[in-house]
Amino acid sequence: MGFTGFPDEAFVFYEGLEADNSKTYFTRHKHFYEDAVRAPMLALTEELAAEFGQAQLFRPYRDVRFAKDKSPYKTHQGAFVDLTPGIGFYFQLGADGLFAAGGCYTQASDQVARYRAAVDEDLTGKPLADMVTALRAEGYVIGGDRLKTRPRGIAEDHPRLDLLRHRSLHAGRRWEPEPWVHTAEVLERVRATWRAFGPLVDWMCAHVRASELPRR
Repeated sequence: MGFTGFPDEAFVFYEGLEADNSKTYFTRHKHFYEDAVRAPMLALTEELAAEFGQAQLFRPYRDVRFAKDKSPYKTHQGAFVDLTPGIGFYFQLGADGLFAAGGCYTQASDQVARYRAAVDEDLTGKPLADMVTALRAEGYVIGGDRLKTRPRGIAEDHPRLDLLRHRSLHAGRRWEPEPWVHTAEVLERVRATWRAFGPLVDWMCAHVRASELPRR
């Protein structure tokens, strides 16, 4: 079946999971996860796949091996179109609503080095700065892991110092769970948002690329 929106049970499910992040709660309400969260998420990503690529849904379980927080379940459902490892389009559903994003989420040292070299160079850096300025003007939030100080060897008066501080860079937009989230309008909003992020994602794929370092 085609995507028709996210039912109210999806948001209620995550409200409950935030209050009781336990195996007991998840098992008791798993049918809500399967029917109200996972099924419509699969339908949505299938509708978007022809234009943006096939998204993979993240597992609902947290990796708690090295985490102080031992809560077993994620309090949101995410999906990612991985065009280049760590670079692509993202969508998320949680109790607080929906979130769509696009850009670079990876932080391997060789990728950071290529990113900063491309930002530093006027021929490639100025177009990125223009993209980020335009996205901010349209109301999108620019995020990513970034240094508080300037990178080593970068002048204090560099025209793109703010961008050079980034180790990862992405744009996003959030929507609260208003009535339209229960309709197919979600599809059109996510599609329009991902299209707006397309030039940023393309820039990252071209200049950052996949890491060439051996996996640890």
